[in-house]
Amino acid sequence: MSHIFNDATERVRFVKFAAVGAIGTVVDFGVFNFLNLAAGLAPVFSQAVSFTVAVVNNFLWNRHWTYPDSRGKAVHHQMASFGLINLVGLLIRTPIIGTMEGPLGDWAARLGVQAKTAVIIGHNAALALAIGIVMLWNYFANRYWTYNDV
Repeated sequence: MSHIFNDATERVRFVKFAAVGAIGTVVDFGVFNFLNLAAGLAPVFSQAVSFTVAVVNNFLWNRHWTYPDSRGKAVHHQMASFGLINLVGLLIRTPIIGTMEGPLGDWAARLGVQAKTAVIIGHNAALALAIGIVMLWNYFANRYWTYNDV
């Protein structure tokens, strides 16, 4: 897989994919925190909704900016591939968040952070960890399946 980074075009695509991912992360965190803190939804449900919104955002950006030369494929086929890959990403990410939010919040509390703030830190730190792990899965799976025609 590392051979793709020997090509300058692929390095640019990876940087664009990462930039789209950064935008998606802002969307993800924004929707997550709104649903969790303002609407009172449990973190595990908030992250599922925020993930879905971020996936749609990322698909549109990747299709039109990162891989514009791949638009010869039917949009519904690409969206299905992208969606399936991201569904696997959701299956990877959900247990990470579920198992790490408590320990990360406890760690923040041991550092002297107030209990309520420590819980919020735990939720967001677990989400950040999960996003980092899933980003690598998403890049390689999408590059070799969704955008395999470029």
